[in-house]
Amino acid sequence: MTGLSQSPRVVKGGLVLVDPASAQVRRVIALQYNPDSLTRTLQVKGVGEGAERSEALRLTGPAVESLKLEAEIDAADQLEFPDQNKNVVQAGIAPQLAVLESIVNPASADLLANKALAAAGTLEIAPMESALALFVWGTNRIVPVRVTEFSITEEAFDPALNPIRAKVSLGLRVLSVDDLGFDHKGGGLFMAYLQSREKLATKAATVGFDALGIGGIP
Repeated sequence: MTGLSQSPRVVKGGLVLVDPASAQVRRVIALQYNPDSLTRTLQVKGVGEGAERSEALRLTGPAVESLKLEAEIDAADQLEFPDQNKNVVQAGIAPQLAVLESIVNPASADLLANKALAAAGTLEIAPMESALALFVWGTNRIVPVRVTEFSITEEAFDPALNPIRAKVSLGLRVLSVDDLGFDHKGGGLFMAYLQSREKLATKAATVGFDALGIGGIP
């Protein structure tokens, strides 16, 4: 016996927050447990119904892909070893939830800065720019996303009412080159993702007309 585990290493899904200007990584967020399912919806971007018949098969851009998942966060394992997890003992899973909430909230410093600009009479204040969020689901699926839905269900609490178990539902919209442009870091990652899907498609088994019960196209 070598003492080495024969079990494969479990890769976790998660999010990476990247500075949109410098492309520097701000934070890596790994899901504690991988969701049991991941729902993907692709909305085709084609020429509108009022277009000429000759345009019926034309695509105007990449399909709009939406993702939905539900992640669980549980402090039970950490609470078994309180001396090694003092932050969990003091605050439960509230810090992990706060990290996820930071994705959809502007920084308080940015809010105060805009307030100061408004008080100084600035006529035009640019909307605050959030970090570029990347959804990571293995090495072949790294895509820029915008959070469109976010809900937290806190299911259990410690004596101080800190949450110790929760479910987080996330709705994500994949950002394509139509949203970010080809020169943006996120645009480049989307193109790499699209090309990886095209490469996967070439590995699918091909079948003949007989599989469809026909001899050919009439």
